[in-house]
Amino acid sequence: MEIIHKNLVFPNKKFKNDHDALSFLALEVENAGYARSTYKDAVLAREKIFPTGLPTGKINVAIPHADSEHVITSTLAVMTLKEPVDFHNMGEPKSTLPVSIVIMMAIAEPKGQLSMLQKIMDIVQDAEHLKELMKYTTAEELFADLNQIFQEVHI
Repeated sequence: MEIIHKNLVFPNKKFKNDHDALSFLALEVENAGYARSTYKDAVLAREKIFPTGLPTGKINVAIPHADSEHVITSTLAVMTLKEPVDFHNMGEPKSTLPVSIVIMMAIAEPKGQLSMLQKIMDIVQDAEHLKELMKYTTAEELFADLNQIFQEVHI
């Protein structure tokens, strides 16, 4: 089963804040049928307690998610931001950092989260690849790149 889908890939989106960005992406996951109607609120609530902004260099990434009870079928939703949005730092929750890429996990199988996180970490630790992801202007381009990476991931 595919983990990434073209209808959940969004290049060059613009939001005022992290709440709006997370709400948009979580609702897309819900509306596509991969998560329950509780998913968005669960993502927002979890983000307040466990922030997901990750300082990865020039292009910072956020990796939000919710517990598996809110997910129907595992998937990822990914968006690049036209202008960075401040997210609270995972390692230093009182501070914020400008995030340009959001990789939202919706994982139905709790044990699958670790393998997915490992694959995502491979991406976020590759500064050159993050630059490439930011260059894509269409969902097709962004999807093609991400699909290559995640095609071997099965949860």
